[in-house]
Amino acid sequence: MCHHHPPCPTADSADQSAARIQVMHPEQGWGLLCNGVTLFDDTGALLPNGKIIHPHRPIGAAA
Repeated sequence: MCHHHPPCPTADSADQSAARIQVMHPEQGWGLLCNGVTLFDDTGALLPNGKIIHPHRPIGAAA
């Protein structure tokens, strides 16, 4: 899928979110990476095989 040199990390690799952005829709809260991963603003992701990565943003201290 990726045509960059050096190639971006695959969707199965631990650093999959380091791939380059192909399409970005900030008004909708998501972007598509060249490895087929859809990243969401809440830090969740959807892999090309349908696997869901739940949001993993840090939980802040109570105000």
